[in-house]
Amino acid sequence: MTERLVVIGGDAAGMSAASQARRRRAADDLEIVAFERGRHTSYSACGIPYWIGGDTAGPDALVARTAEEHRERDIDLRMGTEVVDIDLAAGRVRARDADGREEWTGYDHLVVATGAEPVRPPVPGIDAPGVHGVQTLDDGERVLASLGGVGVRRAVVVGGGYIGVEMAEALLKHGLDVTLVDRAEQPMSTLDPDMGRLVRDAMEGLGVRVVSGAAVRAVLTGADGRARAVATDDAEYPADIVILGIGVRPGTALARDAGLPLGAHGGLLTDLAMRVRGQERVWAGGDCVEVLNLVSGDLQHIALGTHANKHGRIIGTNIGGGYATFPGVVGTAVSKVCDVEIARTGLKESQARRAGLRYVTAVIESTSRAGYYPDADPMTVKMLAERGTGRLLGLQIVGREGAAKRVDVGAVALTARMTVEDMVALDLGYAPPFSPVWDPVLVAARKAADAVAADVRAG
Repeated sequence: MTERLVVIGGDAAGMSAASQARRRRAADDLEIVAFERGRHTSYSACGIPYWIGGDTAGPDALVARTAEEHRERDIDLRMGTEVVDIDLAAGRVRARDADGREEWTGYDHLVVATGAEPVRPPVPGIDAPGVHGVQTLDDGERVLASLGGVGVRRAVVVGGGYIGVEMAEALLKHGLDVTLVDRAEQPMSTLDPDMGRLVRDAMEGLGVRVVSGAAVRAVLTGADGRARAVATDDAEYPADIVILGIGVRPGTALARDAGLPLGAHGGLLTDLAMRVRGQERVWAGGDCVEVLNLVSGDLQHIALGTHANKHGRIIGTNIGGGYATFPGVVGTAVSKVCDVEIARTGLKESQARRAGLRYVTAVIESTSRAGYYPDADPMTVKMLAERGTGRLLGLQIVGREGAAKRVDVGAVALTARMTVEDMVALDLGYAPPFSPVWDPVLVAARKAADAVAADVRAG
């Protein structure tokens, strides 16, 4: 008998699950129906700031696989159709199309891949024209339309996370005066404040006005109803366009209403096979789930396309008759603002303390290439190691070209539970155009190992 797989969400996790299941099971064995409420499928949301900034084409260039291409692979993908109800007892979902027509569809397997939704602070004016989130391709088109308006000279970016700093760069490239307003002590709160300060200094050097420790109280509007300024407790910042880069939360209202289990961060809870806990036929992946941090042992919500694609592949493999698991993450992420590269993996200091871990730190200054080689750019590397054992706990890097991807060495070391002493002996590639003879990550590991040893001697 033919089974039916129903997928809610047509982006990375959902369509990766559908595609992988189709590779393993033919259409006469597994019917696949996917619902996507938007106009695009399988696209790179991470590329939107670079499209807006003119670094890449879009929106079509950001689409990895169109709806038509999915349908050619015997996946019944229904665009512009939103699932509004999940009936777990009956094994069916209710979907509403663009004309308001509703229909129930039964399933043998259900994949919930409803993604994340941008955080919008509940303040006056937040929904005014000229205020934009940046999550979908439609959002990108609306931002570009606003930037093409007459007299658009000033921008305020609310939030100093990844989207915030990337959009600050994109707006600079459009020639705007850019102010970034962030309630945190420093931008990039995924870094420790001392490393975030380096990002702030670099952004200010590029011409961005950075306002820290300031919560937005209102978006002020003009006579035409459009945004004209962002107000905090202490000041007003004029704006012809406002970008929200505050972050995202799991899009799990549908799952919550169905009674599926959610974690402390609002994301769905799954087992290692990405099956929703307590459910035999329901799976979940992507930005709507919580994942295990392999360093702290805590569950986290981390919205990244890398995780979403892996989740989808694992779900599709399992539905397709194989077996695969997702063990967890170490929290690796990279970004940039103009020529400043930012990277982190593992835990920052506040996370280590929250996890009850005792640690030492090491901060070093180095260069991306041998110091005598042309264009040897400076970089700062910070490393956290567990007191006593020397186990690597975290790595942060801020620098210019060639800095960010060095964090992958730390990601592998964290996954392997290496000590900083182990890392000192790593046989990394060396030549003057690529690295000093001691790679900056190894210099930091050496200093961290010395700090661990000194701490042990001190008792």
